[in-house]
Amino acid sequence: MRNGFSTSACAAAAAAAGIQTLLTGKPLNEVTIDLPAMRSVRFNLVRCERQGEGVLCGVIKDAGDDPDVTNGLEIQTLVELNAEPGLTLLGGVGVGVVTLPGLPVDVGEHAINPGSRRLIRKVVQDTLKALEAESGLGLRVTVQVPDGEKIAQQTMNPKLGIVGGISILGTDGLVRPYSLPTFRTSIYYEMNVAREAGYTAIALATGKRSAAYLRDFLRDERGLGVLDVGDELGYPMKQARKFGFKKVTLGGMVGKFSKLAQGRFQTHVQEGEVNFEFLAEVAAALGAPRELCERILTARTAHQVQGWLAEISIRLEPELARRAAQKAALELGGGIAAQAVIFSLDGKLLAEAEAT
Repeated sequence: MRNGFSTSACAAAAAAAGIQTLLTGKPLNEVTIDLPAMRSVRFNLVRCERQGEGVLCGVIKDAGDDPDVTNGLEIQTLVELNAEPGLTLLGGVGVGVVTLPGLPVDVGEHAINPGSRRLIRKVVQDTLKALEAESGLGLRVTVQVPDGEKIAQQTMNPKLGIVGGISILGTDGLVRPYSLPTFRTSIYYEMNVAREAGYTAIALATGKRSAAYLRDFLRDERGLGVLDVGDELGYPMKQARKFGFKKVTLGGMVGKFSKLAQGRFQTHVQEGEVNFEFLAEVAAALGAPRELCERILTARTAHQVQGWLAEISIRLEPELARRAAQKAALELGGGIAAQAVIFSLDGKLLAEAEAT
């Protein structure tokens, strides 16, 4: 799969082009920079023009084969001379501002992550060195994203308390198609924001719908205590103790809970499909006739099993919730309560159980 380039790499390229144009007076159509992960990377410019006393340059972000909502955004920098020596790096229109503690950027600052700041500064230094610019030159580089505020609504930023735009991300400059480490980093910061906001419990949902249902169930008006972790429940459960949470709630639907009830906290199909032998055993323990238990072995989905049992007035969900809560409590260890909440597809509460 094809790698792409991060917003930080695009901002760095636009900054390099702006500096060259500002100091030489010659607008560019493209610029080549070195990134921590790749040397001599060429970026095309969609604009390189004078704006007041500065130069505004823009690069279109190409995220490669990663399904990134910021793909196709124009990442701009406005480069201006500054009376203060060195580089002053700022955020402008479309770059979010941090409003909640727990992120690697201080409250009140624009969301240009530390690794991104280092990358941009290094590219600026390399550019000035190549131009043999005088020492002590002062530059002000403002990163801006014209459509950033609109696109940010499709990201985690509003939930993390980053308002007004997207974040400028990327330590090595590359965007690799969906990676587990990147997803886990996002989960980590969400948990940190919740802790800093005063939450003593954290809720983990197995998808967007489940997250919405869980927020309503827990009456989490701020929405900071419910995380959509998809199939990746094991990682945040391990982090819960480190963050000092006293309770972990798991929320989802019957398919994922058929796995959680077995203590399987990585629920992606690649890690194993629904175990219908297990569901047949549970059904038998609940009093289902032998013929139905044998039929369960031929089922295609847990939802199908759920329906068959409902036809004879056997509720599968309370038993799955009970077992899932017990398995989660064992996984979490002493001192952390576990809660399991199962919803129907349309958000109806089907079962709830707790264990310590």
